[in-house]
Amino acid sequence: MKGFRGRARHTPDAPAAIGQRIELQLERLAHDGRGIGRWQGRIVFVDGGLPGERVKARVLKARSKLIETRLDTLLVASPERQTPRCAHIDLCGGCSLQHMPEASQLQVKQQALAQQLQHFAGLEPERWMPALLGPAYGYRQRTRLAMRWDKRLGVLEVGYRQRSSNDLVEVHECPVLVPALESLVQALVPLLKSLDGRAGLGHVELTGGDAPVILVRHMQALSAADSQALQALADQHGASCWLQPGEPDTMHRLNGSHQDLHQSLPAYRLADQDLRFEFMPGDFIQVNAQVNQMMVNQALEWLAIQPGEQVLDLFCGVGNFALPLARAGAQVTAVEGSSEMVQRARDNAQNNQLESLHFLSADLSKPQYAKWLAQPCDAVLLDPPRDGAEQLVQQLADKAVGRILYVSCNPATLARDAGLLAGRGYRLVQVGIMDMFPQTAHVEAMALFVAGSKVKPV
Repeated sequence: MKGFRGRARHTPDAPAAIGQRIELQLERLAHDGRGIGRWQGRIVFVDGGLPGERVKARVLKARSKLIETRLDTLLVASPERQTPRCAHIDLCGGCSLQHMPEASQLQVKQQALAQQLQHFAGLEPERWMPALLGPAYGYRQRTRLAMRWDKRLGVLEVGYRQRSSNDLVEVHECPVLVPALESLVQALVPLLKSLDGRAGLGHVELTGGDAPVILVRHMQALSAADSQALQALADQHGASCWLQPGEPDTMHRLNGSHQDLHQSLPAYRLADQDLRFEFMPGDFIQVNAQVNQMMVNQALEWLAIQPGEQVLDLFCGVGNFALPLARAGAQVTAVEGSSEMVQRARDNAQNNQLESLHFLSADLSKPQYAKWLAQPCDAVLLDPPRDGAEQLVQQLADKAVGRILYVSCNPATLARDAGLLAGRGYRLVQVGIMDMFPQTAHVEAMALFVAGSKVKPV
């Protein structure tokens, strides 16, 4: 009709705009700890939200049926909400669950693992084992500080990656770090900003253990004054300082040489097994020393190794499981992809006077024709990276290994591999989470598989 001016038509299926603030009620938690609610018929994930809360959330990503957001304004708080200890929580992308009580964090992780096992494998373990728990804060013995040179302003930014961004949040505290590393961060950040060669810095890695370790990666040569300043700070904190101006083989200890590296390597200990492990800065070691000790103890208990049994330790690293297995009386064949790490593990075995180990370097993603896999084997321990060990577990099932202990840092790939083993007649006897990363949604777990009904459960 001429002159008719109808109202603008509402399009319920149109996605929300990036940056838009939306108001909603949260109903439950997702497997990664985000709150879940609904807005205009769409499922909304709210980072930082808790069930029962009324919130305004800022849209980060939007699709037709699903919206991802970040808590913007808390309208009605859950009685469970607690104040985060870290001053950087609003920006830092590291610890996403500090607003949640520890018991609730554990419940989220337990449910995430159970849901993944059910979804991907249709499995329920015969026994759920108690979680391995360490300190809620002051536990982390590895961290990396990113750096960015702002040429326009002539300043060096030092910190952690911001949540959902490549920008940095500059830190002056990090309460999840072990105290020795947190105090080192507080002193190191202003020092890095003052160095003559600050524009050529890459990043810094800090590691704990028997004593703190500073590894500075840099793209330009450091002046004598810069080196002296770094060494003075390291001495003040009882740390060693290492430099890496290029590829990994350029790494050297400050005021040292390539020849004397192995006379002064960093180290950590497993006190219950009376073992000491040396490592190079940049090597993988477990981030949580207390939970690592409990994890090793539990692995030995669940496998119940008898003296003389043949055991494969796959993804062995510097020997974190291999040496305790040998100490328990096993004949261990340990395999790792990195030849450098294999040498470190071999040296650690020798330094701890352990002889019943054989170390090999091999690509564990392609195990089909591995000679070491053809050897007799009573039990296997594997600790794969996040993408799991799909081909490897099928080869182990073909071999009909009696007991397989799977240490996982990713519930989804653990569930996938568990389904493969279950399809080949293995029983998931017991499983439990290991809270290696409190205040975060990371889920670590240990699972014991036993071949069929012919093998007596451990």
